[in-house]
Amino acid sequence: MRFLIVLVLLGGCIKAPEIVMVDRATALEQQASGSFDALEKDVAVGALNARSLPLTPNQLEALGIMPAPIIDQTELTEPDRVDALLRQHCVGEGKDGLLVDTNDDCIGAADRGQALLLIDRTNRARVQLWQWMQKERPDQSVDALREKWREQHARGVVCRAWVQKPDGSWGPKEC
Repeated sequence: MRFLIVLVLLGGCIKAPEIVMVDRATALEQQASGSFDALEKDVAVGALNARSLPLTPNQLEALGIMPAPIIDQTELTEPDRVDALLRQHCVGEGKDGLLVDTNDDCIGAADRGQALLLIDRTNRARVQLWQWMQKERPDQSVDALREKWREQHARGVVCRAWVQKPDGSWGPKEC
């Protein structure tokens, strides 16, 4: 019995060893994994050096970033500005001969307020032109003259301009 008590008392003194964690791999693991010091250095340096992402012009336009204009924008005439908005699909050539606000289809950044002013001025000028044409040719209706004017005008509309098709849908003008 004494022997049992001695064993119990000694059992209390015996402890499991503490677990020791080593953060380094063994020599065998290091040899098996290889050495990537140069690659690790390149990754670390690359993360610190800021650089631009290579984006295409279409991707930039989709983000609303327009490239710097080649010519001075202050020298553009109103028809030049309308042509630019037609190419961006912010303005469309309606099948009735008038310009239409198509801002929902707009590609890139554009000032909608300026576009609406251009649409209003251009449409007013077109209506006045059709009225003058009707005074010069009283035997023809304004609608007939407008349709003839529209056919001639459509030939001179810039390529890729947003135009309304006879069925009412919108699409770019093919050249």
